[in-house]
Amino acid sequence: MMQQGMTPRERWLAVLNRELPDRVPMDFWGTPETTQALLEFLGCTDIWEMYEALHIDGVCVVGPEYVGPKLKSNHDVYGCGYKDVDYGTGTYQECVYHPLADFQSVQEIEEFYSWPTPDWLNYSVIPNQIEGKEHYPIRGGGSEPFYRYTYLRGHTQAYRDLIKNPDIAHYCLEKLFDFHYEDTKRIYGQIPGKVTFSYISEDLGAQAGLLFSPQIIVEFFLKGMKRMVDLAHENDVYVFCHSDGAIREVIPDLLSIGIDILNPIQWRCTGMDREGLKADFGDQLIFHGGMDNQQTLAFGSVADVREEVKYNIEVLGKGGGYILAPCHNIQPISPLENIIAMYEAGYIHGQVEHNSMGQRYMK
Repeated sequence: MMQQGMTPRERWLAVLNRELPDRVPMDFWGTPETTQALLEFLGCTDIWEMYEALHIDGVCVVGPEYVGPKLKSNHDVYGCGYKDVDYGTGTYQECVYHPLADFQSVQEIEEFYSWPTPDWLNYSVIPNQIEGKEHYPIRGGGSEPFYRYTYLRGHTQAYRDLIKNPDIAHYCLEKLFDFHYEDTKRIYGQIPGKVTFSYISEDLGAQAGLLFSPQIIVEFFLKGMKRMVDLAHENDVYVFCHSDGAIREVIPDLLSIGIDILNPIQWRCTGMDREGLKADFGDQLIFHGGMDNQQTLAFGSVADVREEVKYNIEVLGKGGGYILAPCHNIQPISPLENIIAMYEAGYIHGQVEHNSMGQRYMK
């Protein structure tokens, strides 16, 4: 018999604790345009109503508000400047001004650039952000410094720095990690024991291989990430690691620093076959994602979507350890019927039955 016995938070925690929940948890990632289209189609007034309608175990994201020095229009706390870029079916805010682009040395940066401080942020607003949302998993804190570094230096220069200017890269990444560490610590302090997971990530892969050599990943990323992971675990917070692309080669390195959840499982990328990932890492990792939004959700049929949901649950969810979600933000090109079919199929096939043979997912 199908029953809704758990709250979304309880469902996530069951998976994270290596227990079978009442059904597979489901998460949602979508662009603002996609989300708005779903809200209108379903007749929902906000995203929380949409979660209820589609049985989505959504996440409550918390964070401080900015109260520091006045920022320039369309600039962030780091001094990076942005503009909206229309891509046809929506817009993305792209970084067009890189405040550290022209600096040639660490000394120049130290002399002419002011790093932001968590003292510019008001953390007292965080408890109010979870009021009424306590039954959802809560995400707070974390780090993704190289992503920010590409905005500070520009993409080409940031990647070049790893080879040509390693002292600048080390210096800036350490500054960014320091900021994220203190920011995360203050977030935990506002709602002790209530943050479910932190997003401690870095995009390491492309479609067919790594974006960096394994040696670069070890030298520039893992030490700072390990420091963040340790902070999370010291506060009983799980670590959600996002990395697009073909990253199988460095999954053992990510496990060595203690990550708990791996996202997004882009199984069409080289080496990311779901059976192999489950066989090799399923006893050490929780898998989050797995629903392809480059082909299946965007261009597949409803039947294709339902079949992929069923397969993911049978393979990635075998014995537990899986949270169903799209591989990235669902784009507006994806038909609404495909998106809805994903969650309908996840709700049906992700149910767990209890019998004399033990717990298993229903087919």
